[in-house]
Amino acid sequence: MGDSIDATSPKARKAILVVDDDADIRQTLEMTLQYEGFEVWTAKTGAEALARLESEPDGPALVLTDVKMPGLDGLELLDRIAAAESAPPVVLISGHGDVPVAVDAMQRGAVNFLEKPLDERRLLVTVHRAIREQDLVVENRGLKRQLRSGYELIGESDTMQRLGETIARVAQTDASVLITGENGVGKELVARNIHLSGPRAAGPFVTVNCAAIPADLVESELFGHMKGSFTGAHENRVGHFEASGGGNLFLDEVGDMPLPAQAKVLRALESHEISRVGDSASRKVDLRVLAATNADLTQAVEDRAFRMDLYYRLNVVALEVPPLRSRPEDVPLIARHLLERQAERIGRSPLVLAADAEDALKSHPWPGNVRQLRNILEAAAIFCDDQRIVGEDIARVLANGPALTPAGSANASEDSPFEAETFEQFKNEAEALFFERRLERNGGNVKRTAEGLGMQRSHLYKKLDRYGLR
Repeated sequence: MGDSIDATSPKARKAILVVDDDADIRQTLEMTLQYEGFEVWTAKTGAEALARLESEPDGPALVLTDVKMPGLDGLELLDRIAAAESAPPVVLISGHGDVPVAVDAMQRGAVNFLEKPLDERRLLVTVHRAIREQDLVVENRGLKRQLRSGYELIGESDTMQRLGETIARVAQTDASVLITGENGVGKELVARNIHLSGPRAAGPFVTVNCAAIPADLVESELFGHMKGSFTGAHENRVGHFEASGGGNLFLDEVGDMPLPAQAKVLRALESHEISRVGDSASRKVDLRVLAATNADLTQAVEDRAFRMDLYYRLNVVALEVPPLRSRPEDVPLIARHLLERQAERIGRSPLVLAADAEDALKSHPWPGNVRQLRNILEAAAIFCDDQRIVGEDIARVLANGPALTPAGSANASEDSPFEAETFEQFKNEAEALFFERRLERNGGNVKRTAEGLGMQRSHLYKKLDRYGLR
């Protein structure tokens, strides 16, 4: 029949545990399921079934059990199985046609309830569907673990332990969170951990860089627009608020959001409704907002560059991500993690950090934080011999100029661009030094730096990313 599987495929040989005190029923089910390509285990009682489950570390793909059995009955067996970690799906079989029992079974976690005498087609459809759904659950768990593995918060310092505990608590709520910290500390990483640890993890995680959107397009990007609502609006467009439905919206660099857009964001957060540009109708939105900034929003409020009411609406929970220089004990752990991720990307075994390399990394001030550390390690991997990064490799990269080392560090030199081997290297190092000094002059504020240079913020962000300066 259409739902059958290939019995010759090793992957298809899934086991099904059949539990029934009636030998004829056990034999009939065993023959039917074996013909479909399944491996079949049998048990006469609930106690015997539990013993088989405990003796098989991989467990069956499905349990088919009668309800009325001496000793441990089917409902009690269901409870015992459901309490176990990674429990297989359970289908109950009964010859009594008892509707209340069926309802009770489903409420306890059974995936289906079949009446005797069994209809073979319905039995097989139920079995295949239950196993397919369980495969999807297992696959989903694996994907979530894989996804989560790319966003670990690495660190054993007291500050990181406290941050992790706070994230775990905050993630279970729907409160708005304002994440602050220097450029490169991992504010988006914190936001993703909140998303992955909370009840909205199955929903979308939408990131918006508020500083990179031109002022005249912010409203369209956030709330969407209707076809013909302005020049260039050739079709209806869903905005980031709608796209985040059921999940989390991460507003990065929220301090750079224009004041007119701030008013509309506040209204959306208060009413849980948005209107697309050019549309008079309002739309309900169900999302949580996480925001991040490296700017001093309290000062921005005083300067009337940021709305006070929006600040308090976003700052329900405040999380500050500590700079790397404040937790040197975490640097080797993060470095090893970054090297492992790098090895996965290029398909090789991870490089090893020698003790003197770890010492060199721990003693560096890291003005560019984790982002700068990643750049340093990628460069060191080019220079190292074999599979080992030593202190000399780190020193060589740190001495390579401001393109990799921010000017505030002990290894940077005012004259380092002029020591470049090529004109291209000189241009890169000089440009990196120029942007770094301008950032320092403006207290790390990208918006103010871009305005002073007469540049689009989006263009400046690309330059900063290129040189590892944010």
